[in-house]
Amino acid sequence: MHGFADRADAGRRLGALLVADPPPDPVVFGLPRGGVPVAAEVARALGAPLDVLVVRKVGVPWQPELAMGAVGEEGAAVRNADVVRAAGVDEQTLRAVERRERAEVQRRAELFRSGRAPEPLIGRTALIVDDGIATGATVRAACAIARARGAARVVVAVPVAPPEVLAELRAGSDPVADEVVCLEAPEGFMAVGMHYVDFRQTPDGEVVRLLASSG
Repeated sequence: MHGFADRADAGRRLGALLVADPPPDPVVFGLPRGGVPVAAEVARALGAPLDVLVVRKVGVPWQPELAMGAVGEEGAAVRNADVVRAAGVDEQTLRAVERRERAEVQRRAELFRSGRAPEPLIGRTALIVDDGIATGATVRAACAIARARGAARVVVAVPVAPPEVLAELRAGSDPVADEVVCLEAPEGFMAVGMHYVDFRQTPDGEVVRLLASSG
């Protein structure tokens, strides 16, 4: 059963939930590309500024959709040791994929911001929004970037995610995020796209347009 019509629908529903108990002084960050249409609706609902945190999945070379980690701005890097081990990826191969994805992070950050400086974050709440979570690698990297930029609080908000990944993000004395908000956490989760009727890829131009129109 599909949970959301499209990313804008998911964003409106997520925004409605967050408005009921809004985080203090938020900056809404979409994870490009698919997270930005969701984040735009959340930012509109909260009357908050919208920006991007550019993060790239580091995929297993012969199975790119399987994340063995993620890299992002501010030198952020996260590795999924279990995936690296199970896939039998050696350190040299892993570093090569990380290097390639770092170059893409730089390119996309320049493209999406179009010369604008990142939204100031020191002492504010970083509200990190994506269209869903699969392994959690990209969200972990995004949280690391937000903390490096001086966020007083980091909140992750997504329409859908696996229950076990949500538990990992919230776990321990030093959790990845201070708060995790999720509309649907179905058992037997398989893929984010299965929970949308329309899950077409978000073009770069749409991300640029949404960011420009929010300012």
